[in-house]
Amino acid sequence: MEKYDLAIIGAGPVGLFAASFANLHGLKTISFDALDEVGGQISMLYPQKDIKDIPAFSSIKGKELVSRLFEQNENTKLTLSHKVKNISFSAEDDIIIDNDYQVKSLLIATGLGAFKPKTLPLSTTPDVQEHIHYSMQHPEIFSNKKVAILGGGDSALDWAVELSKTSDIYVVHRRNEFRGLESSVNQLKSLKNVELLTPYLPKELHLNNNRIELVLHRVGASHDFITKYVDEILVAYGFKSDNRQLRKWGIELENNLISVSQTMHTNLPHVYAIGDAITYPGRVPMIALGFGEAQIAISSIMQDLFPEKTMTFHSTSI
Repeated sequence: MEKYDLAIIGAGPVGLFAASFANLHGLKTISFDALDEVGGQISMLYPQKDIKDIPAFSSIKGKELVSRLFEQNENTKLTLSHKVKNISFSAEDDIIIDNDYQVKSLLIATGLGAFKPKTLPLSTTPDVQEHIHYSMQHPEIFSNKKVAILGGGDSALDWAVELSKTSDIYVVHRRNEFRGLESSVNQLKSLKNVELLTPYLPKELHLNNNRIELVLHRVGASHDFITKYVDEILVAYGFKSDNRQLRKWGIELENNLISVSQTMHTNLPHVYAIGDAITYPGRVPMIALGFGEAQIAISSIMQDLFPEKTMTFHSTSI
């Protein structure tokens, strides 16, 4: 059985940063992720997104952020395509993972957990489905085309801003007000090749001469319909998360998120959690905040495992 000081579940940005910070403090660390690549949601859904709330970067592409974080993890054993199924506790209070790994502490950084995009609630044919997308991993698919983006949050607006550089865009949202950044809305309003269609919902989809005939219904007006012809559709309706595995392990949840203390400790001994998987009063879902939570958690783990040691806080310590 392999033995480690720390196991981290999740290799998204926050999990990657936690692993590098653990290495700074000499913790022998192993990281797991159910996906076959690092980066979590960023890699799967918006690698081309310009992220603007990371300290020291006015803007950085999602894939570049993941790449830089990954470069810092050369001393971490990374196990991809491994979904952790079981944890238990030994007589010595160590944590046993899937009967193969024995660790002194566990840090959960799974974000939304096993997430699936909320699908477009319309019946379609296989031919139409080929033109419906739930991520923008390959933006070249949409280049020089007419694209309908369904949704009103940051993902929909970010995709619209990015694709407007090469394509004609319709943004379809069920409300007049958007849930994303006002700066993104204003930018889109200023572009001649972008049309914001509110308040509308998709009603029907048909394939006509290899283009999608998109019928939209105006919300609140029973007989008000418009039709747009597009090449591709991007759906940004959010995600359904599944944290049933955490309940199985006995971790206390609140509104499907992990409850933590100020030290990022869960209700289980030596088990901590950080990032978008957790909740506490006043928390907001930001990557930068997750980085800070990672530092708090690793510092707490060090004090838990090695109470006799004096913590060194490196370059920011006086």
